[in-house]
Amino acid sequence: MTIVEKDLVLTVERTLSAPPEAVFDAWLNPEMLTKFMCPGPNATTPEAATDPKVGGRFDLIMKNGDEALPHGGVYKTIDRPRQIVFTWESPFSVEGSEVTIEFTPKGRGTHVRLTHIRFATEELRDNHNAGWTAILEKLDSEL
Repeated sequence: MTIVEKDLVLTVERTLSAPPEAVFDAWLNPEMLTKFMCPGPNATTPEAATDPKVGGRFDLIMKNGDEALPHGGVYKTIDRPRQIVFTWESPFSVEGSEVTIEFTPKGRGTHVRLTHIRFATEELRDNHNAGWTAILEKLDSEL
């Protein structure tokens, strides 16, 4: 039996050098997603597809070595260039897992606040914290 910790939440924040419109658009662009959705040094995302509308799906195939890890979700909010909210489905997620990304202008760049809710365990939350941190670093380098 899996016990879901409803209150387990993580927030990752980073200021990126690109303007909010460019950072926002990268999250909905399949080509860009293959470049930055890399949650670790050996992870890649060779496949990405998006249907960027409220109710539309996105699907990613992340790879860690030879292991393929399908990820996906449904867009719940798309408010360019301020906020994207989507469900999060992965081999490690639980029902009701959701990600909110907020984009705020900061100088010539963008302050990004990513909040991910619902994890089965603290260990999974901490692993996602490292993954989202790596993804935001990679996004900054790709823009």
